[in-house]
Amino acid sequence: MSRTKLPFRSPVFYGWIMVLVSSLIIFFSGPGQTYSVSVFIDSYINEYGWSRSVVSGMYSVGTFCAGMLMAFVGRLFDKVGHRKMTAIIALMFGVACVWMSLVSTVPMLLIGFFLVRLLGQGSMSLSSVTLPPQWFIKRRGVAISVVSIGGGLSLAILPPLNTWIIQNYGWRMSWWTWAVLLWVVMAPLSYLLIRDTPEEVGLLPDNEEAPEITEVENTLVEDSWTLREAMRTRAFWCIIYTTVVPSAIITGLVFHQISILAQAGLDPGTAALISSLMSVVRLPVALLAGPVADRVQMRYLVAFSQALMLGSMVALYMADSVTLVMVYGVLVGVQMALQGIVGGVIWPDYFGRRHLSTIRGVTMMAGVIGSALGPLPYGVAYDMFGGYSEALLASIAFPVVGVIAGLLAVKPRRLP
Repeated sequence: MSRTKLPFRSPVFYGWIMVLVSSLIIFFSGPGQTYSVSVFIDSYINEYGWSRSVVSGMYSVGTFCAGMLMAFVGRLFDKVGHRKMTAIIALMFGVACVWMSLVSTVPMLLIGFFLVRLLGQGSMSLSSVTLPPQWFIKRRGVAISVVSIGGGLSLAILPPLNTWIIQNYGWRMSWWTWAVLLWVVMAPLSYLLIRDTPEEVGLLPDNEEAPEITEVENTLVEDSWTLREAMRTRAFWCIIYTTVVPSAIITGLVFHQISILAQAGLDPGTAALISSLMSVVRLPVALLAGPVADRVQMRYLVAFSQALMLGSMVALYMADSVTLVMVYGVLVGVQMALQGIVGGVIWPDYFGRRHLSTIRGVTMMAGVIGSALGPLPYGVAYDMFGGYSEALLASIAFPVVGVIAGLLAVKPRRLP
């Protein structure tokens, strides 16, 4: 492997710099995440007279098409590297935000949704969850928990900030704001700071000492599975299911969150603050979950995460007061925090580092496709029944199955 130099002499293990950069990457994936895009939905409906089903349909189709490309994006990360790929994606994501500011027709909206979902929710997220596991093995859970801070801050800041910009300067200006920030902050920092693996700069995972490399190879270097090998295991498909279900359901709920919560009596500004509540809960839970993930069998955390989603859906279905809405927000925040840690740890823990981006590209493809399926049923339910109760009730069965799938997701072992 060719060696490169660090951009500066770091007083701490450079892996922690990668963790901070990854946290920034997941923060800047925000404009392509559902919690941010959802703030713009009523603006499109009010300005152009499009139905909620049409907007939901375009979001679902655009997200689905983006998801279909994530396996290819994952292979590019393994081939080209995080440094170049993340910088290029940040630049392209900025262009996509500009496109969203110019949307005036349904086809333009479809293309815009496809671009922000592919580059933001898909590619930026993929970079943030596959870079830190290259630098950590023993403390992988802790590293991923620090990365999740960026996601929590993004969830807390973007919905109310976008709402404020839209109310004061218009929805087009909000998209331009993120385009400029991606160009002048995220893209340059990615290219200047990112190094793909510790071995690339003469280090070892977890900052192990080079003289002990033989011992490190015996104790820390993980068995790396190819994508084909991983897909032959039961654990792979159980984890895929527990990835798709929350991706679909929570995306659907967050996408229509302002409308859903309006039926519980919350105005748009207050409804947007529910996302901030999710974030307030998410941050400390993520920090606590990281060390736990380094010690507890992952399948139990997967099952618990699915149980939390079930509880949040029941609370939302029954919600007729601000109190129950807050219970929903708390449970979703905890679930999202745990899901993020589990997803960041379980794939490299089960299948190794070498082909991680390729495997995560496929798993993220499944997750993005799941998120594509989420908004449409809720939008159709609203147009057909004037509310969301029927869709919520039908969705409750999926996390029940998810709890079982999580318990069955035992770490695979190669046959002798």
